[in-house]
Amino acid sequence: MEILHISAECYPVAKVGGLADVVGALPKYQNKFGDIAKVAMPCYKTNFFEKNNFEIVHEGGVWTGDYWRHFNVFKEKDNKLGFDLYLIDIPGLLDRGKPYGFYDDQERFTAFQKAVLNWLNSWADLPDVVHCHDHHSGLIPFMMTQCFQYQRLKEIPTVFTIHNAQYQGWMGWDKFSWIPAFDNWKSGLLDWDNNINSMAAGVRCAWSVTTVSCGYLEEIKSRANGLENLFQYEAGKCVGIVNGIDPEVWNPKTDRQIVANYGLQDVTSGKKANKIALCKQFGLNPRKPLVSFIGRAVPDKGVDLLPEVIDEVCNETDGAFNFLVLGSGNPDIEWGLKQLRKKYKDCYNVFVGYNEKLSHQIYAGTDFLLMPSRVEPCGLNQLYSLCYGSIPIVSSVGGLKDTVVDFGDKGGYGIRFLWVEPWDISRAIIRGKELFKNHQKMYALRKRMMKIDCSWTKAVKEYSNLYLKLK
Repeated sequence: MEILHISAECYPVAKVGGLADVVGALPKYQNKFGDIAKVAMPCYKTNFFEKNNFEIVHEGGVWTGDYWRHFNVFKEKDNKLGFDLYLIDIPGLLDRGKPYGFYDDQERFTAFQKAVLNWLNSWADLPDVVHCHDHHSGLIPFMMTQCFQYQRLKEIPTVFTIHNAQYQGWMGWDKFSWIPAFDNWKSGLLDWDNNINSMAAGVRCAWSVTTVSCGYLEEIKSRANGLENLFQYEAGKCVGIVNGIDPEVWNPKTDRQIVANYGLQDVTSGKKANKIALCKQFGLNPRKPLVSFIGRAVPDKGVDLLPEVIDEVCNETDGAFNFLVLGSGNPDIEWGLKQLRKKYKDCYNVFVGYNEKLSHQIYAGTDFLLMPSRVEPCGLNQLYSLCYGSIPIVSSVGGLKDTVVDFGDKGGYGIRFLWVEPWDISRAIIRGKELFKNHQKMYALRKRMMKIDCSWTKAVKEYSNLYLKLK
């Protein structure tokens, strides 16, 4: 079976969040299990594009309103990622150093989607499935079924995976002309709340819709930034499939980005060596339990609560914990995290920015990984922490609820809390204090976590079964 994945991100080409990790791993493991999976994404001017070998395999053009845009399709020549990678280059729109954050993002991604379909329309042999990821490709199922120029693609099954329903790709109806001609009676498929909504269009028009965990599928029926009724109505074609992680990238035995490699048998000594190096780098005491956060500094992740949480924990435990934060995002949240260094210079530090190598070292060196998320469709960080023997402290939402069992329950290995409020997050962290002192219990939990299969094996089989049902 041949699958074409369409996404705005793909690790290591361009990464903002978990979407990139998924699209960088799922196609590789689909190929390993016998399918032919390919990825098409925008051609940003990143280090990956500059340092690897590409060839032009297609040229064309698209209209965005009154502007004609030439595009090239570049193919990576050496198959470095384990699948065919195609980059859509639209000079003036996509050739920027990062994926998002520009005033014309909707124009950029609408043009990207049209270019992908223009190129796909030229294929002699069409793929068996087109798999779209998040709102950046949400218009594709609509255009494949409704736009006159893509009628050849109409019978290709489409799958639309929602990685985060909070971001929906809204644009006003004044941008109607950006979409190729279709029967205007079908414009309701695009509309939500008097706007063109790419997420809503993808949900309505795709043959099947998936979310990246079963828990998140239930949550979006009551909390989806305005699309709750749509998800309730379309529930019959929706399914939750929990993400996996790539053990070739995330494995403490082989990870080249950490100070000391380790496995089940030497997890205690291995984590100790990594923790000492990490604490030395950030001026922390390695004898204290270390609680770390890795992620985007945005309210969805609960990061805005960290200053108050750290205050509470430090006051109640007399500074018994160390805290380390890696992330970037909201400038106000970043400022608050930086200010904490003045108050807790001996037990707290922060690195504002994105650093892949440092994230690996934190997973290997930290004792606890904190995820106080208000919204977490799947979450990959808690899966990474399991593989590295770092106990996850997580809110009971979305994929976190699906993948982390509290150590107080039978077979448990993590710490869960119900309320994303400073008092409950603080209680969860403080629960880890006695656990940290019990070396035998910590060792047992670490071994239990590291034995969990977090790979893509199960998810790939579930996606394969889903594709077959659509044929």
